[in-house]
Amino acid sequence: MPEPDRTFAIAPMMDWTTRDYRAFARTLTRRALLYTEMVTTGAILYGSPRERFLGYSDVEHPLALQLGGSDAGELAECAAIAEAWGYDEINLNVGCPSDRVQNNLIGACLMAHPETVAKAVHAMQDNVSIPVTVKCRIGIDDQDEDEDLERFINTVADAGCRVFILHARKAWLKGLSPKENRDIPPLNRERAYRLKASHPTLHIGINGGLKTLDECKDQLTHVDSVMVGREAYQNPWLLSAVDRQLYGVAGPAESRHAAAQAFRSYIAQRLDDGVKLNHITRHLLGLFQGCPGGRKFRRHLSEHAHRDGAGLDVFDEALSLVPAFHDEEQQRAILETA
Repeated sequence: MPEPDRTFAIAPMMDWTTRDYRAFARTLTRRALLYTEMVTTGAILYGSPRERFLGYSDVEHPLALQLGGSDAGELAECAAIAEAWGYDEINLNVGCPSDRVQNNLIGACLMAHPETVAKAVHAMQDNVSIPVTVKCRIGIDDQDEDEDLERFINTVADAGCRVFILHARKAWLKGLSPKENRDIPPLNRERAYRLKASHPTLHIGINGGLKTLDECKDQLTHVDSVMVGREAYQNPWLLSAVDRQLYGVAGPAESRHAAAQAFRSYIAQRLDDGVKLNHITRHLLGLFQGCPGGRKFRRHLSEHAHRDGAGLDVFDEALSLVPAFHDEEQQRAILETA
C-alpha cells in the first residue's frame, strides 16, 4: 500500500476535525493529509450506526483515522474495519492528556506503557495493509528526558512502527487540564530534532505551536513532516497556500469567496441528509478573518444558522456581506509576492 505524503497534515482535534471541516479543508488544499477526530475502539465496535464514527466524503483523501484504545485485539479489529471503509492510514493516539481517556488507558498515559503500544501496533500491522502510525508527546510528567522518549520510540519501532508524529511538548497528566496541556508545558522541538538525528530511518513529524507556513518550512529542515492544529482551524485560509508553498503545485482556491462557493454544493447535500446548517457552517467562521465584512459574516451565521429550517439562503446572505473584490485583490497580492 503506498504511503500518503505526510509533508503537511492537519492535526486530529476533537469536535473540530469533523467530516464537514475536512470536506471544507479540501476546498483550500488538495495535498494536505487530513486526520479524523480521535475515535475510540468502543465507539467503532459497539456504537451504532458505524457511519456516525467512520463516515466521510471521497473528496477527503488522503485521510487517516485516529484511533483511541490500548487493547491490541480491539485495535486490530478496528484497523481492519477502517481499511475496509477506505481509510489511507491508521494513527494511534498516544498524546491526549484528558482524564476521561486516561481512565481507559487511552492517549498520553500510554507513553508510560511502551510495551502495550508496541503490542497494539504489531497487532494492527498484522491485520491491515495500510500504514499504522503513532502520534505521541515528547514526554509525560516526570518522564521528561531524551532517554525516556528514546526508550518509548525504540520499543514501538522494534514492533514495526516507522512513522511517529510528536507533539513537541510534554503532557502533565495530573494538575493540568487538556486545554492547559496545549499551551503551558513549553515546546521543546530540539528533542524532536535530536530524535530524528539519532533515528534517520524513521519518519519523525512535528506538531505544536506552528502558525505560519514559513515556520513549517523551517521545521522541515529538521524533521520529515509538519502537523498544524488550531491555526488550520481558526484561520483556515492558511491552507490555501499549502499546495503551492510546500508541494509546488497550484491549490484549488483562487479566493476565499471561491472556496466558499465550492463548498456550497457540499452544504446542500448535507442539508438533504438532515444535518443542521450550523453544524456545517461553524467550521467556516474563520474563513474571512481580517477581511472587511468578516465579522458580519461570522455574526450572521452565528445568529441564523442554528435556527430550524435554516438553509442555503442563510449561507448566501452571510457570504454577500463580504466584498468579493477585496478578497480577489488580496489573493492576487499574495500570489505576486510568493
